[in-house]
Amino acid sequence: MGEMRFTDTHVEVDGCRTHLRRGGSGEPLLFLHGASGAPVVMPFMEKLAQRFDVLVPEHPGYGLSDEPEWLENIHDVAYFYLGFLKKLDLKNTLVVGSSMGGWIAMEMAVRDTSRIKSLVLVSPAGIAAPGVRPADIFLMPPEEVVKNLFFDQKLAQARLAEPVTPEAIDIALKNRHTTARLAWEPRLHDPFLPKWLHRIDVPVKIIWGREDRIIPVGFVKEYQRLLPKAQVHILENTGHLPHAEKADEFVELVCR
Repeated sequence: MGEMRFTDTHVEVDGCRTHLRRGGSGEPLLFLHGASGAPVVMPFMEKLAQRFDVLVPEHPGYGLSDEPEWLENIHDVAYFYLGFLKKLDLKNTLVVGSSMGGWIAMEMAVRDTSRIKSLVLVSPAGIAAPGVRPADIFLMPPEEVVKNLFFDQKLAQARLAEPVTPEAIDIALKNRHTTARLAWEPRLHDPFLPKWLHRIDVPVKIIWGREDRIIPVGFVKEYQRLLPKAQVHILENTGHLPHAEKADEFVELVCR
């Protein structure tokens, strides 16, 4: 199939002008990005758009979206996206969340699944686990973060070689600032989330890269304890971004 075209618009939800890319047709699929944002349409999004109506918003405080005064913590983002689903009248939505986006997806689902059909959590942040810790992305130089995102270092080098515009630098700083606001203390998790995960009453898939150096795959055991019905798929020779590094495999798992 040919390249799927995505529209590039803004929608206003809870007083926040939100940047949204949307493409494809079918049941809605909401993709929630991680800490580095969603600055471009990626191949996995185009592949998913062959099967779904794919919506890729930039979170409040990220990219070309507003930075609203009410944005204080991850719970605010969860309530925002529940409002987003209602505003766009999305039903039976497949919510796919990468890293911090996976955390947001869980925070949404413990509150209200009335518009959510299922969750796909990709290397999700959001919980603590005994004996395993995430990388400290706040203390790591940005170049090291990129290198640690991928198992295949050719992909890391390609990303680092991309031309950097002043606008891109500004957005990276904005994204980093918002991530710190949402996930600085406690680092990359909500200590109150685990006790409510039993409220998630829709199917859950967890996809993780075996060689994830940002949020190690060791977290899976704790997720399996807290979400015993979740399907777990571990991709070999894959880092923190399975959707970027193994797009075909990833899309197949999402569609299965």
